[in-house]
Amino acid sequence: MRTITLYLLVLLSFFITKSVFAQEENSERIDRLEQQKEKITLQEKEALKFEVEEINKRLENGAITESEANDLKQAAAEKRALNIENRIAILDNQIALLQRNEGKTLILMEMDTLDNDRIRLGIDIDGKPVVSFNSKRWKREIKYDRRTYSDFVFALGLNNAIIDGESLEDSPYKIGGSRFFEMGWQWRTRVFENSNFLRLNYGFSFQFNGLKPKDNQYFVAVEDGQTELQEFDLELNKSKLRMDNLVFPLHFEFGPSKLRKTEETMRYSLNNQFRLGIGGYGGFNLGTRQKLKYDRNGESVKDKLKRGYNTSNFVYGLSAYAGFDGVLLYVKYDLNPIFKDALVEQRNVSLGLRFDL
Repeated sequence: MRTITLYLLVLLSFFITKSVFAQEENSERIDRLEQQKEKITLQEKEALKFEVEEINKRLENGAITESEANDLKQAAAEKRALNIENRIAILDNQIALLQRNEGKTLILMEMDTLDNDRIRLGIDIDGKPVVSFNSKRWKREIKYDRRTYSDFVFALGLNNAIIDGESLEDSPYKIGGSRFFEMGWQWRTRVFENSNFLRLNYGFSFQFNGLKPKDNQYFVAVEDGQTELQEFDLELNKSKLRMDNLVFPLHFEFGPSKLRKTEETMRYSLNNQFRLGIGGYGGFNLGTRQKLKYDRNGESVKDKLKRGYNTSNFVYGLSAYAGFDGVLLYVKYDLNPIFKDALVEQRNVSLGLRFDL
């Protein structure tokens, strides 16, 4: 009997302690909400101050009149006053809910963005977090006017070589079999303050230029630093030379655009607009390799030969593109010869499609 009595006393003590802690926790949550109410007015006033500064900048730049600036300031002040009223009302309702239910409430999602340093996302049951995520607050300032944009770029198409004294029809490389591929990243910056007709495009790209010889030929490095085509001893199923380059393109881009203005942003859109780019590129040859496929004694053989083949270390040339939106006809021409110290110079030329995404 004495043991049972002792057990009941311990159990009762546990529930009393738990209830006290729950009341203290509930009181702390209410105090925190009260403190957050005090921060709301300061936050909204700071936001209003920032908006007024942006409006003043637009007024100084001549983008809006003084009358328009006053209207925008009045609208911003009214919006911030309503924000204060609504946000405080939300906290008052949360406090009333906690007081009425003594903290035993189910809050499916709580997002505390009133802290200047952190954001908390989580699920609370009976006032206790079940799932919680805390992170530092990331404040992103929205610029009224963006002059620079960026795009992922890739291009593909036909590749060949222009040889001194010969026409492209007499090229020793297959027209359809020789191809190129390019991918990279570009930045596009508006040149003039109040016009988007001229842009400067710059960035970096990886170029992969392939050449497939005709008539069962392959590339051979011979004496005196020369590289020439020779006939292979067996029947070739595939013969391809690939040059991998890292280049830095620079283009002047011309074309119209659509101006879209709101109270907070001004943007120039190139959607469904004609674009023309003229410029060039320069960079480095990262490597050259040759791939051969043939059958020998009934066995399929694949040779991958990575050698210099006396190709130029530095790559530079001219390029241009034209089209609508992000789909463009693309041409590039290397001014450097493919092979150094060649008796007859060859220069790479490419034609295909370019996509700005």
